[in-house]
Amino acid sequence: MKFEHLIEINDILNPMADFLTREQLWHGLVLRAESPKLFVPHLDEASIVDRSEVRMTRTLRYGNLSVTDTVHFAHQEHVHYDVPAQGEIPPSSLKMIIEEPAPEHLFVRFIYENTASAEEDEQEKMYNDYRRSAYQQADIDTIRKIRELAEAGRLNATLN
Repeated sequence: MKFEHLIEINDILNPMADFLTREQLWHGLVLRAESPKLFVPHLDEASIVDRSEVRMTRTLRYGNLSVTDTVHFAHQEHVHYDVPAQGEIPPSSLKMIIEEPAPEHLFVRFIYENTASAEEDEQEKMYNDYRRSAYQQADIDTIRKIRELAEAGRLNATLN
């Protein structure tokens, strides 16, 4: 399954809208990786196992399920989550790409991929439709939370 969608961050046609800077947006996307419990209410525990300037490995616990993933950072460009196969979990990825087609006109493109074949996708059509809807809602919630954090001044500190 491959699913992607775009969320507009700054509506340049609406001068009354609250604008995020690219830096604030970037800090919010990084914070989502570093402190996922702020963004995922049903997450029980998150720990960073390994960290460098351009990637981190994390373990996330949802009840009895633990998932280890690797998050790659391209500064102010994209955040890429890579989930290797683990137990019954197939490999998958999520990429959040900042796009700016015009100055201050920011978008985030969310791209979800897994390794399912076209035949498997067809067999899982109903579940995939649900997944797409859940992914899109989670991404809308992510941007809403980033806006809240920016409004509270929590995204103005310099981050790498």
